Amino acid sequence: MIETVPTRISHPTPKLDQNIMLFVRLLRAIGLKLGSASMLEAIDAAKTVGVADKDFLYHALVSCLIKRREDKPLFDQAFYLFWQNPKFHERIRDLILPRIKAAGHQQEDVEPMLRRLSDALADPPDDPPNTAKDVEIDFDTEGTADDTDRLQHKDFEMMSAAEMRHAEQAIANLQPKLPRRSARRSKLSSRGQLIAMRAALQHAERQGGMVIPKFRSVITKPRPLVILCDISGSMEHYSRIMLHFIHALTRNHPQVSSFLFGTRLTNISRQMRHRDVDEAVQSVSHLVDDWSGGTRISASLETFNHRWSRRVMGQGAITLLITDGLDRNPDDALGIHMERLHKSTATLLWLNPLLRFDGFAPKSHSVRTMIQHVDHFLPIHSLRAMTDLTASLAKMQTQRDAKLAEWQAAARRASLAADLVPAYAQEKGHTA
Repeated sequence: MIETVPTRISHPTPKLDQNIMLFVRLLRAIGLKLGSASMLEAIDAAKTVGVADKDFLYHALVSCLIKRREDKPLFDQAFYLFWQNPKFHERIRDLILPRIKAAGHQQEDVEPMLRRLSDALADPPDDPPNTAKDVEIDFDTEGTADDTDRLQHKDFEMMSAAEMRHAEQAIANLQPKLPRRSARRSKLSSRGQLIAMRAALQHAERQGGMVIPKFRSVITKPRPLVILCDISGSMEHYSRIMLHFIHALTRNHPQVSSFLFGTRLTNISRQMRHRDVDEAVQSVSHLVDDWSGGTRISASLETFNHRWSRRVMGQGAITLLITDGLDRNPDDALGIHMERLHKSTATLLWLNPLLRFDGFAPKSHSVRTMIQHVDHFLPIHSLRAMTDLTASLAKMQTQRDAKLAEWQAAARRASLAADLVPAYAQEKGHTA
């Protein structure tokens, strides 16, 4: 006898379509990238499984609306809030905390997501009260020392819309001190370490033959800066803020070459020279058509090495490679392209937002390959990380200056020895 499995019968629910549409709007408000096709698929799936069993509805919507693994925690919280109580925004913490504890989430992971949900679902402010008895005094603690310190260490991915605006303003106020290089020319300086013999003789000719020592110092120029920034799907939460960072560097440095890469390489150096950062970002968005797509690091580096390296890598340029290192199609040529990039630049810094995790380890093939050809490996996930980066660049400048001074002192000692050896030999009766 063959047993038959009873077929689940779905019963139509009034306003189910409207509820699905509102739920998709909620997901869009908290940052999920969903189109009309995903919304229609979710409506059909909800009609198929019905709303009698919430677990069936949950898995049906997950299959239609989740495109990336990192979006699932936010989806879970929005789902449990939306489908449990229409007035969930009034009791957001009371409703979500038991669910999260049951799901195994930690308290520190809940707070940033609650902020994003509350920002997305907050009601518009009411009109100011007319009566004096309804006036309430609220103390705004935003901008205090504790709030500023918290914002400095907070991950860009977990920032609310208001916090992101504060972060963009802080990035605009950055004053990075980039390394400099020694030029071929020098200038007269009372504190110079090199003797200006020609200037001393010219001055002696005007002063009746009295030679007064003159000194000169080497002129320094800022090193060119080359930026290669990843805008693939895995870097989606950092792409816009990185554009603000690139714009700040371009505004404070005379020679910056900027490139974006996802599935292909795009030169945005001209767009980043706009004085207004919003105009710069808007012009870049019109130029680049591979936002939040796949990642082809190897092919992008190959294009840069063949088309742009000799144009922008001269005069001891410093290169900032901003990517998580997750290549969609890793191959053996990635190491070759990274090696050539490393040899073409004076210093190669890899800025990786994944370094925000304490347990980060280079496990993927592309990360293990790339990390062998970089000089510095630094995080870039927060304002503090950007500040530390500018401090690292200034430290590189100090180290280069100290090394240059050491070389100059050694050259002076060698020159002095070369002058003393013939005189000493002549005094002892030997030929030089």
